Amino acid sequence: MPKTPEQWLEEASPRKNQGILKLFLGYAPGVGKTYNMLSEGIRRKSRGEDVVIGVVETHGRKAVAELASKLETVPRRIMEYKGASFDEMDVDAILARKPQVALVDELAHTNVEGSKHKKRYEDVMKLLDAKIDVLSTMNVQHIESLMPMIRNVTGVQVRETVPDWVMQRVTEIVLTDLTPEALQTRMRRGDIYPLDRAERALGHFFRPGNLLALRELALQQVTRAVDRSLESYLEKEEGGKAVGVHERIAVGVSSSPAAQYLIARAARMAQRIDAEFFVIYVDIGVDDNPEDQRSLRRNIQFAQNLGAQVVTTKGRKVAEEVAKIVREKHITQIVFGRSAQTGWRRYLYLSAIHKFLRDAPPVDVHIVTQEVK
Repeated sequence: MPKTPEQWLEEASPRKNQGILKLFLGYAPGVGKTYNMLSEGIRRKSRGEDVVIGVVETHGRKAVAELASKLETVPRRIMEYKGASFDEMDVDAILARKPQVALVDELAHTNVEGSKHKKRYEDVMKLLDAKIDVLSTMNVQHIESLMPMIRNVTGVQVRETVPDWVMQRVTEIVLTDLTPEALQTRMRRGDIYPLDRAERALGHFFRPGNLLALRELALQQVTRAVDRSLESYLEKEEGGKAVGVHERIAVGVSSSPAAQYLIARAARMAQRIDAEFFVIYVDIGVDDNPEDQRSLRRNIQFAQNLGAQVVTTKGRKVAEEVAKIVREKHITQIVFGRSAQTGWRRYLYLSAIHKFLRDAPPVDVHIVTQEVK
């Protein structure tokens, strides 16, 4: 008896031993993680998949609540703790319901005492073991190994974390991205927090430097996930024979606040190709006033938070000193910023680049345009 198309498809498809975990990763509250997760849940439902909401936190946001209303929600479990009532995701109820896909917001959440599991990610593991696909959300600051860096960047001690082994279990990461400027605009409109809280947040956690660094860390996490997938593919398809050339990327910086943009760009480039990352500062005696010194310290701290090896030196000419360091550190790629575009400043800039190329060993040079603020 000939096989049916369904039987052929089943034989050709890999056996599903566990559910698939798809994580919508962001860098701050309000970038749109929950909205994007719900949107995908609705799309899957429209394709005929059985989708339920295990838990979604709307935080009073109307757009999120409207999307959530379009999907079935498994009722939460009411818990009593110290005389107060709390509602937590009901894992047993979801397992009994047996959906194909469950939406579970805020992966790093700590369950109230008396729950089946201490952490929500443990609940998610149970769903995955039952071959239920899970869509979840989290901000990058909740990754456990990043805690020291996050504390240095923001000054905030993150209480709820997710172990790195959970991140290894993630099948697919989707970056939910929004520029820091757009996020601050949303904050000022009251789209994220009530207006009275928004002003305080803009002066603390939502400061531009914090948001830029957190966004960079989120981008790096997604880059690592893509690299792991590519390495696994090459290992499988080509027997792991592909060997890359080890790169070293450096960026020259000053005390200007705009240098943080260059540092972030260079860090992402280094992360993308698994290169060592260096930041070079040449003291030529023009940054002696207190404000420049403070700005320089912030830039160096920012670079260190993104994993850079900071090299500082003194000299008369920046181009000559950078060329020396490029030779000593065996740098293979160098990043310069371009802000001066007209007049004599442009001439001096081009002259400095020419001197660097004359004095440096063979090296790839990237010229990155930066805005002066």
